[in-house]
Amino acid sequence: MTETAAGRGRPRDATRDRALLEATLAVLTESGYSALTTAAVAARAGASTATLYRRWPSKETLVVAAAAAYAKELEAQPDTGTLEGDLRSLLRDKAASLTGKEGGVLRTLIGEAAFNTALAEALTNTFVLPMRQRMEEAVRRAVHRGEIPPVENADLLGDLVIGPMMCRFFLTPLPPDQVDAATATDTADRMLPFLLRALGHVPS
Repeated sequence: MTETAAGRGRPRDATRDRALLEATLAVLTESGYSALTTAAVAARAGASTATLYRRWPSKETLVVAAAAAYAKELEAQPDTGTLEGDLRSLLRDKAASLTGKEGGVLRTLIGEAAFNTALAEALTNTFVLPMRQRMEEAVRRAVHRGEIPPVENADLLGDLVIGPMMCRFFLTPLPPDQVDAATATDTADRMLPFLLRALGHVPS
């Protein structure tokens, strides 16, 4: 392939991407996952279904991409210097994301994912694995600093965050006016001592 041929074609329009993702969330909120169609999303965004499918090859990938666009970033954060600081940041991030737009979308999708393998895998890759990886990194640094003893089965540690958070915000009936940023932060901070003890952390 020549250099000229490789350079042909229009660059991807980020504005159009955003419009399609926002339309996806709007249709999902109004109609639910089962009733959501790519045609409805495309019409809502003023685009063609061909444009949509060039970006996302399936309904599952489209919906998860829309949710991820509004998810609070859970990429590796700078080392705070202590396990307590790292876990406080991680817990607050997850609490904030589950009480924000990501949480609303996840509520809609979790039930469907039980019967849809492709959607379940997409949700795992987008929301679960980043948390597990970030947790493993925080614990690895803590072990290296000598704050805690080596931890077996570190791949399970992220679930110690995801499980209690989802139980608290998804399964516990809370009035809408009590689920806000302050509540999320307070919940995260109250969970922190339990998580530290589970990892064998001894306060200095």
